Amino acid sequence: MFREEISDEIEVLAGAGAVWRVLTDFEGYSEWNTFIRPVVGAAEVGARLRVQVRPPGGRAMAFRPRLTAVVPQRELRWKGWLWAPGLLDGEHVFEIEPLGPDKVRFVQREIFRGLLVPLVSKKTLDQIVAGFGDMNRALKERVEESRSIGP
Repeated sequence: MFREEISDEIEVLAGAGAVWRVLTDFEGYSEWNTFIRPVVGAAEVGARLRVQVRPPGGRAMAFRPRLTAVVPQRELRWKGWLWAPGLLDGEHVFEIEPLGPDKVRFVQREIFRGLLVPLVSKKTLDQIVAGFGDMNRALKERVEESRSIGP
C-alpha cells in the first residue's frame, strides 16, 4: 500500500476552545474559509459529511467522508476515498496543540493511502498544501479577531 502525507501548521493566539468553536462551526465556513466549503453534517464520530475542497489553482473536489475522531479542543478527523476504498483514501486531520493558556498550534494534515497514490501529481499535492495554508491563516485571523471583539 502506498502512502503520502502532507501538512501545514500555524500558531494561533487563542485558547483551544476558541479554535475548536470556529473549526467545528461548519455553517460558518462560508464566511471565512476559501479552501474547504461547504461542509454539511454534524461534528460527531461516525457522521457522514458532505465536503467540497477548493485548492488554489486546482479543481474543486467533492467528498462524502466519515468522521472518525472528534476530540473537543484537540482533534477532528475524517476519512474518505475516491471511487472505492483502497484506491485513493484520504484521511484529513485537524489538530489543536496547546502551547499555553492563550496560544495553540493548529495543524492540518492529509494522509493519502492506496494503489493510486503514486499517480497524484506533485502539483496537486502542492495546491492542497497551499489550500491548507490559506485555511490556516484565515482560521487564525477569524479566531484572533473574534477574541479581540469579546466572548
